[in-house]
Amino acid sequence: MKRRDLIKHLVKQGCLLLREGGKHTVYYNPANRQTSTIPRHREVVDVLVRKICRDLGVLPP
Repeated sequence: MKRRDLIKHLVKQGCLLLREGGKHTVYYNPANRQTSTIPRHREVVDVLVRKICRDLGVLPP
């Protein structure tokens, strides 16, 4: 999955950008106070997409 599509999905689910790291972006879900990191690659592997969504408590795309 493309990184930008994953970020669009997370924003639609109510997640917010918390901070930019060196090689990762950290997103925060204020509904359940959970965070997860998204690597800065053009493509994110589907297994990692599911893990990020699970960490944030949102449905996978």
